[in-house]
Amino acid sequence: MPMQAHEIEELIRASFPDAQIEVQGNDGVHMAAMVADASFKGMNRVQQQRAVYAALKGKMDGPNGALHALALTTKVPE
Repeated sequence: MPMQAHEIEELIRASFPDAQIEVQGNDGVHMAAMVADASFKGMNRVQQQRAVYAALKGKMDGPNGALHALALTTKVPE
């Protein structure tokens, strides 16, 4: 079953409670997310994105993944 934007936000928020999170997309399969969190300070972009993907708890993995594609933007808040 495809994931909805609010479900993706809830998963990310569980790992990054103070983050600014914006999730876009309405087809439930191809989504985009922006996550800005102070914990990203000192991390390179790949490390930041890995941390967010880990928060999705395998929802993108394997043939039963509920999320096919997520265009992800991460940053440290200004």
